[in-house]
Amino acid sequence: MPVRIRLQRHGKKGKPFYWIVAADSRAKRDGKYLEKIGTYNPNTNPATIDLDVDGAVKWMQNGAQPTDTAKAILAYKGAMLKKHLAVGVTKGALTEEQAEEKFQAWLEEKEGKIGSKKDKLAKDAADAKAKALEAEKAVNEARIAEAAPEEEVVEEAEVEAAADSSEEE
Repeated sequence: MPVRIRLQRHGKKGKPFYWIVAADSRAKRDGKYLEKIGTYNPNTNPATIDLDVDGAVKWMQNGAQPTDTAKAILAYKGAMLKKHLAVGVTKGALTEEQAEEKFQAWLEEKEGKIGSKKDKLAKDAADAKAKALEAEKAVNEARIAEAAPEEEVVEEAEVEAAADSSEEE
């Protein structure tokens, strides 16, 4: 039975939400699966991925083939690296402790990159909000300045009309 690690679509129209599953390759896309490995939500920025890395590695070591999209997600979360390190441990190139140390160092680096991206997105959103507020203030000031001269002109016209009427009398 050929097993694939693939995405199973859930969510409503226009708002996809995926389960990452190990399934028989002959099963329907959203049909029967062997094990749910994680979830993937592309609607958030950055995308939210919850993955059982050890479960994914176990399935890949037993011969499961990930689809292209699933492979990208597994690589992003470090499952491909962990599988690679596990192969090194079985061949004797690394010890279990060295492999775990390398994996943890990679995870910390990855979390730093994700954290910096979140910070940049938050900063950009705050800048856009400040810029919109400044633009709104400028529009309001222009509106107030535009309304003020009209009142003065009306008052001046009334004063001139009163002066003309007093001259005629």
